[in-house]
Amino acid sequence: MPKFIIEREIPGAGGMSDETFQQISQKSCSVLRELGPAIQWVESYVTDDKLYCVYIAADEGMIREHAEKGGFPANRISKIVRMIDPTTEELQAAAG
Repeated sequence: MPKFIIEREIPGAGGMSDETFQQISQKSCSVLRELGPAIQWVESYVTDDKLYCVYIAADEGMIREHAEKGGFPANRISKIVRMIDPTTEELQAAAG
């Protein structure tokens, strides 16, 4: 299944309490259980005013349905087409 990055604009996100994040996580997981195995939450990154969430999903529609049912913003959804990391350089060096 494809992987997606969801950009969620949430003013003040970086200052939210642990309790608030626990409630958000509980709501998200509840909706995920309802939607079934065609969507999975991998992880999220919190900045001052945004959350960047990584999901595995059958399609963008599943991401939008999760956001709607959970009451979460999904300001931008981008399908990941490739991942790179420091080992990418090693692969290039070995091939050359």
